[in-house]
Amino acid sequence: MTAGDEFEIFLVTAPGLEAALCAEARERGFKAPTPVKGGVTVTGGWPEVWRANLELRGASRVLARIAEFRALHLAQLDKRARKVPWGEILRRDLPFRVEASCKHSRIYHQRAAAQRVETAIREALGASVSPEAEICIKARIEDDLCTVSVDSSGETLHKRGHKEAVAKAPMRENLAALFLRLCGFDGSEPVVDPMCGSGTFVIEAAEIAAGLKPGRSRRFAFEQLAGFDAAAWRRLQEKGGSQPPPAARFFGSDRDAGAIQAARDNAARAGVAGWTEFRQQTISDLTAPEGPPGLVIVNPPYGGRIGERKRLYPLYNALGQVLRARFAGWRVGLVTNDASLAAATGLPFAPPGGPVSHGGISVMLFQAGPLS
Repeated sequence: MTAGDEFEIFLVTAPGLEAALCAEARERGFKAPTPVKGGVTVTGGWPEVWRANLELRGASRVLARIAEFRALHLAQLDKRARKVPWGEILRRDLPFRVEASCKHSRIYHQRAAAQRVETAIREALGASVSPEAEICIKARIEDDLCTVSVDSSGETLHKRGHKEAVAKAPMRENLAALFLRLCGFDGSEPVVDPMCGSGTFVIEAAEIAAGLKPGRSRRFAFEQLAGFDAAAWRRLQEKGGSQPPPAARFFGSDRDAGAIQAARDNAARAGVAGWTEFRQQTISDLTAPEGPPGLVIVNPPYGGRIGERKRLYPLYNALGQVLRARFAGWRVGLVTNDASLAAATGLPFAPPGGPVSHGGISVMLFQAGPLS
């Protein structure tokens, strides 16, 4: 499979955010973006795989689908896996591992399926198998159809390479980016997060406004594949160059001094310290920054995550009172797992979108238009 070959690329995201990621992929110029359960499919070659890892904020992983065949039993899986041109994809000198999943198929033993594919690759290519290998081949067998993919990302893409300091119950960067998108944020307006933790929403908003590529500071598993072109990758990384600094500013506050220091450190590592401001304060001290209104986005504690639900109602109520009193003209996005907590704010939220899985908890994004 050369750089010019096209195949299906699967962009993984949290269930419930497929349409938002599809809109981002379309905006970034990927071919034939189609939302499916758990992600988005696009079409392209290896340069598009690289670009997806580098540029897409909402994806958590990028899978290159390199083969598809029917497999009714393990011997057939073994035989057909050997026909995949592994020498064009994997390097003989680097270890690999295989993960398999089986659903509604005559092959039902996942470990046995993974072992057959491992053996086929090892004997066809000569590469070694290691459970710690960064290169991961995924074999998904569903309704007796085996789809073979290469995980091109390695570490999940929410790890941008900037956040060393993490506060309690953090919002993942890729989820934050898609929630900002769903709130209509395009980088041109200020953002306030009054419970910012380690600063994810604020930093993500500042990066979007500055036109920074989310994968600019990290490495990826695809750099260890056989067809990787380091010079072409460098050109892709450098494409676009520097942009003028954003006109808007981005503000975070939190009652926890440690969280604020972590947010400042994370913003500095991300290169957005000049456009962000973090302040230790309680909700009662929150005021709107000077200038035009923008977006307040917040991921407060919720029942089952931090503290008991009944103790959270006063917090949500205080947040709503402050926003209604001091943030006229601002839109609000609030992420929580409980509609009654959102209602406790007294804010005029529209019905939320479908649930989204956040750290194993189903959460919803509640949105209110400009406050009067």
